[in-house]
Amino acid sequence: MRGTGRARTRVARLRRLLMGLLALVTATTATACTSTPEQPRVVVTTNILGDITRQVVGDQADVTVLMKPNADPHSFGLSAVQAAQLERADLVVFNGLGLEENVLRHVDAARQAGVATFEVGRAVDPLTFRTGDDGGPDGEPGQPDPHFWTDPDRVRTAVGLIADRVTEHVRGVDDDAIRANADRYQQQLTELTAFMEQSFGRVPEERRNLVTNHHVFGYLADRFGFRVVGAVIPSGTTLASPSSSDLRSLTRAMREAGVRTVFADSSQPKRLAEVLGAELGAGVRVVELYSESLTAKNEGAATYLRMMRANTTAMTDGLTVGLSKGTHR
Repeated sequence: MRGTGRARTRVARLRRLLMGLLALVTATTATACTSTPEQPRVVVTTNILGDITRQVVGDQADVTVLMKPNADPHSFGLSAVQAAQLERADLVVFNGLGLEENVLRHVDAARQAGVATFEVGRAVDPLTFRTGDDGGPDGEPGQPDPHFWTDPDRVRTAVGLIADRVTEHVRGVDDDAIRANADRYQQQLTELTAFMEQSFGRVPEERRNLVTNHHVFGYLADRFGFRVVGAVIPSGTTLASPSSSDLRSLTRAMREAGVRTVFADSSQPKRLAEVLGAELGAGVRVVELYSESLTAKNEGAATYLRMMRANTTAMTDGLTVGLSKGTHR
């Protein structure tokens, strides 16, 4: 009898242990079933478009930006992990028009894998590269200019189009929240345009001539009434190199236009722009701009809005140096 009692006790303990394990498994399963589903993903190639897209998406989805601050969009590449992120995205937003030269094949691979992609540059009425009074092609005939973000009005158009793609392709987002975010940001862009118009109004007509490291500001020139005299690198990409004849042609054009200021991207070496200064003699100024990449925080251009306001101020100051207040328009 005593042995039978002990056996019953062991059975009872085993039963309680099994019941406890069953309860734990049930609770764990219930927790897994009721946990928050994985947040939808939007992957963006460049950091300028990344900031713009984040303003639209807000907290409705996870936005991954592939290009690091201060990088060159023409030359940055992807790791295997980043390439895989493209193929797991709900939506890929990219600039296109040849800008992300080392990344576009990965975007194509994601598209072929069934991922929705949006080429923003092609959707905002792209310009071709232009310079000089005739507005003709500058050696890249028929090539679209990918640098549309230098025109805030085109960015405002892009914001609405990005919102459309997000609500169409990204599962689980609140459409009303996306639209409200887009409307709010578009208003900020309208204010940016007004600021740029007011600032550039200080630049006399005869000084509205731009020379840059490479052709970046065609859209800004078209929108705000500037003339692109030329670029140190006569191309839309930093991967090209100028020839000695290119430099001679540019210095000649600068002399004819009376240009004494060269604008160089802050993330690129200024050596070529400084060569022009040596060719043209003393008095040529090299002014740094943020043209193709945002910076890290606290470096002057961590957002698109800050970048454009900083560039506007630097360009206005650079083109009006030496003028008295009475000579401003």
